[in-house]
Amino acid sequence: QVQLVESGGGLVQAGDSLRLSCAASGDDFSKYTLAWFRQAPGKEREFVLRTRAWSSGPSDYADSVKGRFTSSRDNAKNTVYLQMTSLKPEDTALYYCAAKLGLRVGIEVRDYTSWGQGTQVTVSS
Repeated sequence: QVQLVESGGGLVQAGDSLRLSCAASGDDFSKYTLAWFRQAPGKEREFVLRTRAWSSGPSDYADSVKGRFTSSRDNAKNTVYLQMTSLKPEDTALYYCAAKLGLRVGIEVRDYTSWGQGTQVTVSS
């Protein structure tokens, strides 16, 4: 299992950009499908995007972030990034990275076995 630590959250204004990082340790990072989820107050944790094992870029996005968010992974640094642009107040949430060994991994919370502690993103209007 990998251990995950997110960083990079903060308070920004609508329209700003922000990059989150998720550092992994404990196993060969490249073997894991990685995903970003977020959870707003009073709401369930929701899928944001996914990057499959052995891939460099994301393969699936939530409709709400298409065209604004993307992700990249640096296997040499065991780090995955979430690049967020054109941020909106409705993007305010606690953002989590998650990992699961292998290629065939879904986009549900229950599909992932390793989770970070989350990093808060707050977008003011």
